[in-house]
Amino acid sequence: MKVCYKDPAESMPPSEFAACTYVTDWVAAKLRWSLTADGAEKTKLKQVAASCPNAKVTWKGAR
Repeated sequence: MKVCYKDPAESMPPSEFAACTYVTDWVAAKLRWSLTADGAEKTKLKQVAASCPNAKVTWKGAR
């Protein structure tokens, strides 16, 4: 089974609540695995995060 993931600049969940959860989970995964984000991805993450005032990102680095 082939699974393709689109980054937040390409696709976001339709509901605001789901989008906030998606963004915090996305950022946590990027931090955990020391992954980079391109400019469009960063812009979209910041845009969505601005409408999520109570969102918190919790992560633990991979070892």
